[in-house]
Amino acid sequence: MALLWDESHFGQALRWLAILLLAVFALRRRSLTPWIFVAMVAGAELGFDAPHLAVSLRVFSDIFLRLIKAIVAPLIFATLVTGIAGHEDLKAVGRIGIKSLIYFEVITTLALVVGLAAINFTRAGEGLVLPAATAAMEVAPSAPPPTHWQDFLLHIFPENIAKSVAEGQILQVAVFAVFFAIALAGLSPSRRAPLLTLFEGLSEVMFRFTNIIMYLAPLGVGAAMAFTVGHMGLGSLVNLGKLLLTIYGALVAFGLFVLLPVALLFKVPVRRFLRAVAEPASIAFATSASEAALPRAMEAMEALGVPRRIVSFVIPAGYSFNLDGSTLYLAAASIFVAQAAGMHLSVGQQVVMMLSLMLTSKGVAGVPRATLVVLLATAATFHLPAEPIFILLGIDALADMARTTVNVVGNCLASVVVAQWEGEFGVEPVSETVLEGISD
Repeated sequence: MALLWDESHFGQALRWLAILLLAVFALRRRSLTPWIFVAMVAGAELGFDAPHLAVSLRVFSDIFLRLIKAIVAPLIFATLVTGIAGHEDLKAVGRIGIKSLIYFEVITTLALVVGLAAINFTRAGEGLVLPAATAAMEVAPSAPPPTHWQDFLLHIFPENIAKSVAEGQILQVAVFAVFFAIALAGLSPSRRAPLLTLFEGLSEVMFRFTNIIMYLAPLGVGAAMAFTVGHMGLGSLVNLGKLLLTIYGALVAFGLFVLLPVALLFKVPVRRFLRAVAEPASIAFATSASEAALPRAMEAMEALGVPRRIVSFVIPAGYSFNLDGSTLYLAAASIFVAQAAGMHLSVGQQVVMMLSLMLTSKGVAGVPRATLVVLLATAATFHLPAEPIFILLGIDALADMARTTVNVVGNCLASVVVAQWEGEFGVEPVSETVLEGISD
């Protein structure tokens, strides 16, 4: 009996051959970035060819994420304590904090403007046919109560540091570390030295730990991509393709017309920066979790020339105050919900909604799909229907990849900008452990 080789099998073979050639190319490079890219492509192909198998591979991405989460809290705590307590001038630390917050507020406001302009231009929500509310409610969570500024302010401060570490509350850990470091800096040099040495050693160990875990990055990234494609399918985005293109286009425009001019204004070495941020951005894109890229992002920026005390303050703080991609997405998605529901919002109403998002977006966690919680809270505040938000669940995974990547790149750029603003970019020697991890 003759063997038939149809076009689908031929195309599948060609795609896997191309992936194999990419893997051969990656073997010639010392960096992990090519391997992460190959894993992303292979994962997407596996999710398309064998979706049932691909969905079962999610456990490997979960293992990678768990190991990363185990690093984050001690890494931030140790680097912040050594960065602040080891610095003689505490006024400089306060100055860095003020400059960071000013930068965060300006950039996130511009992200809101870009997202608002994009969705009003494409009007992607108009004409969308909504499913029955009862059917949507069966598969989606109920809307949380509206977020008030008092709630967010209270949430910044930890009541139990062990609880904050266990729940992955990065900002609470950072706040505790700042107060701890200030108290440590107030001790006499003889009493401060042993603890300072301990935390310096801990930070070096955690960077070494990061280097080890990063060898698993291609496996975790590939499994995450395979699950996404296998679970959703490549044809699941037809009805919401216009919105997805709007979001991706707005994020690209934000990078070109906001982040790039900022980098040029502060004389950031753009090519070196892009090379340094490539690996953490790849991890963020595949896992849809800013937290997964945090350790590598901190290493990459320190290797680029940002002092550790600035890296350890700006990047963790940015995870709550400078999520540019998530902020832009929230602006676009909020107006999309109103358009899909047939509600006309005046310019004034849209501005009020954006002012609300300036607050609520600061509480977005660096984990997948956390923006949906904020979006539900915004809908409850402005009396928007919840059904269009449930529609967004269909494309949220792919939208999350792009916005998380912009979050990571934006926070990395913020650390370089603050370092340049302080006149400290490239003036301090870089740890050998950090350089070893980046060169692997």
